[in-house]
Amino acid sequence: MQAASLPRASRLVPVLLVLLAIVSVQVGASIAKSLFPAVGAAGAAALRLALGTAMLLIVFRPWRTPLRGLPWRSLLGYGLSLGTMNGLFYQALATVPIGIAVALEFTGPLTLAVLGSRRPRDFLWIVLAVVGLLLLVPWSESQQGVDPLGAAFALAAGACWALYIVFGGKVGAEHGTQSVALGAVIAACVVVPWGVADAGGKLLDPALLPAALGVAALSMALPYTLEMMALPRMPASTFGMMMSLEPAVGALAGLIFLQEVLSLLQWLAIGAVIMASAGAALTAPADTPAATVPD
Repeated sequence: MQAASLPRASRLVPVLLVLLAIVSVQVGASIAKSLFPAVGAAGAAALRLALGTAMLLIVFRPWRTPLRGLPWRSLLGYGLSLGTMNGLFYQALATVPIGIAVALEFTGPLTLAVLGSRRPRDFLWIVLAVVGLLLLVPWSESQQGVDPLGAAFALAAGACWALYIVFGGKVGAEHGTQSVALGAVIAACVVVPWGVADAGGKLLDPALLPAALGVAALSMALPYTLEMMALPRMPASTFGMMMSLEPAVGALAGLIFLQEVLSLLQWLAIGAVIMASAGAALTAPADTPAATVPD
């Protein structure tokens, strides 16, 4: 009886790890947004990348293995896309609720997955995602709209997410832990100067340190570590389908921690994007890389 239950338990563990990573990322985003009044969106992104990168370096210790053989050109693209994505996503959060921003950002990897499959029926997922985006458009004066600039930032972050997946697939197969840590270093070099230019000495306020450490741990160190533990133990399609829950979890985190109340149409829009992302993950070819979520 006990032996028979082991396979089921072994399948359940990675699922729980991914769920914990999803919740961790979105709670971290909620805490980060609470820092915006003090240091702005760019400053909060800088604190996240600086402290989160330090944590990843401690966890993964990339200096233990030779760095000479790494694919540095792809690694540079990986880090630049990661940093730009984070900076743009935090700019989106300044004016757009978390759940909607995550849903808009998901259009990047969703488009990449569908275009990579080249199967006509998979374009159904793009149509479904477009329906979700159209539901966010205020078609009447009484309908609550989404800030256009914030939406543009989120969509641009999604494009960077697609590039992150492309470059990550090139560097992650043989250098998984190294690529995560070193990519984060490159990303920090992109975002930290941006944040310093915007927030200046406010970033050194000791009162912000507990929240900043919480953002770094919840948004980077913990979920990245959990995903690295879960990915080798589950199919990429399962992982991708689970990650489709991100917009809903983000919306719930925004509601609980930031009192971001969404309209029915906005919830329907998020639901359409979730179904499109889940469908794309389920019908993706077996060799399609899993899209981790470094929001």
